[in-house]
Amino acid sequence: MLKKKKIVLGITGSIAAYKAAELTRALIKEGAQVKVVMTKSATEFITPLTMQTLSQNQVYLDTFVPAEKYDMAHIALADFADAFIIAPATGNIIGKIAAGVADDLLSTTIMAAGKPVLICPAMNNKMLANPIVQDNLSKLQEHGYFIMESAVGELACKTQGSGRLAEITDIIEEIKSLLTPKDFLNEKVLITAGPTQEPLDPVRFITNLSSGKMGYALATAARRRGAEVTLISGPTFLSPPKVEKIINVRTAREMHKAVMENYKKAKIIIKAAAVADYRPKEISGQKLKKTKESLTVEMKTNPDIIEEIGKNKEGRIVVGFAMETQNLLANAREKLKKKNMDLIVANDVCKEGAGFQSDTNIVTIIDKKGKTETLKKMTKLEAADEILNRVKILLGTESGRKR
Repeated sequence: MLKKKKIVLGITGSIAAYKAAELTRALIKEGAQVKVVMTKSATEFITPLTMQTLSQNQVYLDTFVPAEKYDMAHIALADFADAFIIAPATGNIIGKIAAGVADDLLSTTIMAAGKPVLICPAMNNKMLANPIVQDNLSKLQEHGYFIMESAVGELACKTQGSGRLAEITDIIEEIKSLLTPKDFLNEKVLITAGPTQEPLDPVRFITNLSSGKMGYALATAARRRGAEVTLISGPTFLSPPKVEKIINVRTAREMHKAVMENYKKAKIIIKAAAVADYRPKEISGQKLKKTKESLTVEMKTNPDIIEEIGKNKEGRIVVGFAMETQNLLANAREKLKKKNMDLIVANDVCKEGAGFQSDTNIVTIIDKKGKTETLKKMTKLEAADEILNRVKILLGTESGRKR
């Protein structure tokens, strides 16, 4: 996503300046080209040599350093960048930009930017809460600057509160989002992800091998493309994506309830969760003790969420998944038709590089007209974008019908 993207990183005089080194390394690892601008105060916290070594580029400090083919460095940097990041951003630089002050290289570069600018505040919690700082941040947002929410935790002054520089992984994700075309802007999307767990007793449950990675990738991709995402997730060990709403559930019935309460607000429903088809008819109130006798568990059918939605689509686009071990396409086509989906994503969980737990997937996408596309092995995030590309075509078709 960031491969060959050109990033200008501004560093200001905050104790969090040392984290700019980690951010630079992360950007380089993603394939980005990074040029660094440091304020004079920033050089008191971290050396230009460090940033030059990590970025593999000249570090810019002086407004009047000449740049090739340009009279002024700030114009060269403005032309170079696909995006600007200020991390950490102090109250001083935030105030300058909000007031239109351009008295050093970083502030003049931002003034000339004309590209997306992500500001990542880092300061004492009381400074951050100052009404003037908050007014300045609000003003910048009104003028199209993007403001990263500060993290909460222990600050340099040993107090607890908001003001820490956002986590590096979160900053990277925000940059990716800024640089992604917003072809799903304001579309409301509901996505389900992960497994469900059906309890046998207070300590045991029946589940499956789903990791939630495919559903979380879909949520991330949709959010990057501008969608308003509601994610309904079964239990996973994944870090939650930065979407508008996350609802955590455990059982199939809990997922059914959450979907039924929320799906009518969405235009697009993508059911990527691996929901248990059955649950124990009786749940023991106490731990079942091991005996020499065999144990028989009577199972009961769980509600079929996507089939219920399919009966009440009302113009919504419904996408489902078919994870199979045999007769992949035949089973997927039958499921697509029976449950009135618009698209079904089929994959063979026995195939290497596909299915549960894996970071990659090999999927076949089938639409209701019978068109079948088998995609090469790709990351689940890449597969998510391919699925959304097909949904986008359906959105265009729906819009055309309305006209």
